Amino acid sequence: MIYKIRIILDAEEDIFRDVEIEDSNTLEEFHNAITQAFGFEGDEMASFYTCDEEWNQDEEIAMFDMSENGSDIRLMNETVLDDVLTEQTPKMIYVYDFFSMWTFFVELADIVEKESGRTYPNVLFSFGELPDAPPEKNFESKPTTDFDDDFLDSYDDMDFDENWN
Repeated sequence: MIYKIRIILDAEEDIFRDVEIEDSNTLEEFHNAITQAFGFEGDEMASFYTCDEEWNQDEEIAMFDMSENGSDIRLMNETVLDDVLTEQTPKMIYVYDFFSMWTFFVELADIVEKESGRTYPNVLFSFGELPDAPPEKNFESKPTTDFDDDFLDSYDDMDFDENWN
């Protein structure tokens, strides 16, 4: 079967690519299709994340296992697309280049029969130009801990250099 997938850059302006890919391809092959569709060189680290309907991030599926003792992390080259992207779980998050944090919303749009003579993966539609730099992220959140005035006063007395790093 062929998955028709929309990959949307997390940005204010609309920038997306519609890609066709075989459901039996690995996430590493899908990663390569995404980098080519958006014009990245493809030499940066990336990960997919499973998520719920509201795009809440869940399990990471990484390019490499970077842990020292070999963890149970799922890897792109060992994970087939139809194992994580289905009609019941049609959404994923894709992050490319962890220094720049290019973040994309990935959504399964349709499942169709394979067309003979057609090469996959295939970019069906391209909309918008990728900016030179990734869109700024707004990570504003309210502090989870309220500090009382005594703590703040004692912090000022600790004699930290403001530019210590």
